[in-house]
Amino acid sequence: MAANGSAPPVGQENINTDIITLTRFLTEEQNKVPEATGDFTLLCHSLQFAFKSIAYYIRRASLINLTGLAGSSNTTGDDQKKLDVIGNDIFISAMKGSGKCRILVSEEEEDVILFNENPNARYAVVCDPIDGSSNLDAGVSVGTIFGIFKLPDEVLGPNKTVSEKDLLRPGTEMVASGFTMYGASAQLVITMRDGDVNGFTMENSLGEFILTHPNMKLPHERAIYSVNEGNSSYWEDWTNAYFDSLKHPEEGKKPYSARYIGSMVADAYRTLLYGGIFAYPSDSKSVKGKLRILYECAPMAMLFENAGGLAVNSQMERLLEVVPEHIHDKSGVYLGSKGEVQKVIDMYNKHKK
Repeated sequence: MAANGSAPPVGQENINTDIITLTRFLTEEQNKVPEATGDFTLLCHSLQFAFKSIAYYIRRASLINLTGLAGSSNTTGDDQKKLDVIGNDIFISAMKGSGKCRILVSEEEEDVILFNENPNARYAVVCDPIDGSSNLDAGVSVGTIFGIFKLPDEVLGPNKTVSEKDLLRPGTEMVASGFTMYGASAQLVITMRDGDVNGFTMENSLGEFILTHPNMKLPHERAIYSVNEGNSSYWEDWTNAYFDSLKHPEEGKKPYSARYIGSMVADAYRTLLYGGIFAYPSDSKSVKGKLRILYECAPMAMLFENAGGLAVNSQMERLLEVVPEHIHDKSGVYLGSKGEVQKVIDMYNKHKK
């Protein structure tokens, strides 16, 4: 505003100089914890660099032919894209270089990756470097999902060993989780254990993630559902009954809107912003489910619970309490607004009694 209270001259921009970047946000959060060593902040800075690097390569992907198949498959049988390989390499390099990551789990690697050069590093990182990569050729949003665990003191030190079993823990033990979605702009959503959910948007001219969605909260209910109905012939009867109830409600009520992208990060981000439910049920074709507990289900479950929502598996167990049997173990998923997930639980109980 001008000095006399009138609007600024035409063409004059009101400039916000008090910008909260992700770097500033992490530093301010660290200052709230008197016993903080700064290790977690440094790890997050390395994660941030990985996200920026992947965002850069995705923007250039179609120009430099990175979207074709790389000629190999990952641990769960999906054809690997060139960008999958690059994203995985970026993540490994960033975590190794941080000096704060002792062990890394990636969807693209069959075994855990140990950083023995960092024997005193106290953090474990689990990730899906580029989720939804089968959509890349069509220009559909993809993303990175991650979770961070703090390792127990007894496995720290040059003469100690860390292994896969140290990561077979429930999501409740994560110290932080989040995802980055690489769409029209890169969106980063992050939360700490029992903390708020905050969304950041990449400002390319500054090269910084800027806080744009502080303290994200899900509405209690929203008539939107997101699921691959192409699998409905494999679903259990109660699962079909639930989704039929959304499409064919009682007289006088509107049917739900269907929104399905086919990229978990994109579907979850939309659900986080607008409410509703995202589901990938287990079925007769994928008896355990399709999504990986450790680095897809648990990190998303923490985000949704901290935003006021719910997240359960196909047996209606709290997803954050599910312990994976191995690092690539799978599960069915229902996550979203608390009221919408409760309707799934109610339908399950009605049919299973």
